[in-house]
Amino acid sequence: MTTRHLYLVRHGAADAAGELTDIGRRQAGLLGERLAGVPVDAVWHSPLPRAVASAHELARHLPDVPVAEAAELVDHVPYVPTAAELPPSQAGFFDGYDDTEVALGRRLADALVARFAKAPASQGTGTGADTHEVLVTHAFQIAWLVRHALDAPPSRWLGLNSGNTALTVIDYRDGLPPAIVMFNDMSHLPAELRWTGFSERVRP
Repeated sequence: MTTRHLYLVRHGAADAAGELTDIGRRQAGLLGERLAGVPVDAVWHSPLPRAVASAHELARHLPDVPVAEAAELVDHVPYVPTAAELPPSQAGFFDGYDDTEVALGRRLADALVARFAKAPASQGTGTGADTHEVLVTHAFQIAWLVRHALDAPPSRWLGLNSGNTALTVIDYRDGLPPAIVMFNDMSHLPAELRWTGFSERVRP
């Protein structure tokens, strides 16, 4: 039974303009060193600059592995919960989203799942070989794929945050539910580079 291994990565730390910082480059390089022992077939990245730079930085440690853009990985809100789906503390969080924005977010989220959340055999390659792909994306997209793998209600993507260059791995096999191998793993980072991307109040 062939397996599609997805290595989901939030981009490295970025500045207020969305550009990768020196810390973000260090984080991405250390993740690249970690992934150097994996038989990676491709690195896909969001179109946004912080993800593009992170992908190319980590790919320096993956010789001859192709690096390409995947529009489905762009940062977006995948699902806007109804008021009944939100706890009181988050009431009003999504105020201001209009129907057009909500519909676009759902289309992108559906496209993300359709392209990446499936076993190799369903792609029609006929090779029968496992695949290993790195997706450099954003916190919301990782949360959406984890939620999908768990078959949880759409609103449960909220609260599934990821640190910068933290690693989440999901395996897909035909006929079996997706397996979450790890979530938000930062063991490749020294203590001073961990937990960026989280607010100060939730950092351990």
